[in-house]
Amino acid sequence: MQIQAVRGDITREAVDAIVNAANSSLLGGGGVDGAIHAAAGPELLAECRELRRTRLPDGLPVGEAVTTGAGNLPCRWVIHTVGPNAHRGQTDPALLRACFAHSLDEAARVGARTVAMPAVSAGVYGWAAQDVARVAVEAVRSWFGEVDLVRFVLFSPAVLATFEGELNGTPGHAPP
Repeated sequence: MQIQAVRGDITREAVDAIVNAANSSLLGGGGVDGAIHAAAGPELLAECRELRRTRLPDGLPVGEAVTTGAGNLPCRWVIHTVGPNAHRGQTDPALLRACFAHSLDEAARVGARTVAMPAVSAGVYGWAAQDVARVAVEAVRSWFGEVDLVRFVLFSPAVLATFEGELNGTPGHAPP
């Protein structure tokens, strides 16, 4: 599997699936979640509402993942995962690792061979970018399945540098 880190807008990625750093309601929010819902259009929200009505009446649990169509996005699927919120005391790296592993499980389940992922939990959920990069890269490298490419798509130069450092084996040498 090839693993990349790029600076960009995940809603513009021409891959099979993108990962959404969702909140448990699946009904949109801020940051990556809000951008994905806005770019995907009303079809995505309708699918998420149906998931809540049928399979996930209490919302998506932290660390789990679920797949929907992508609406108007250039990808085929959106894989929603709920990252742990450090501000709420959710600081177990295993929960964060589960987000990346379960997202890849979902990608394999639907047949996605190329996947774009954000830095789940590194924004308003309060995790340090260095911790997210370390856990994410380790989770992806240790995952076994039928995915050819994982591209970490990162919004800021500092977070990109942190992921690049982790991928290149020089963690801690990138800006925080």
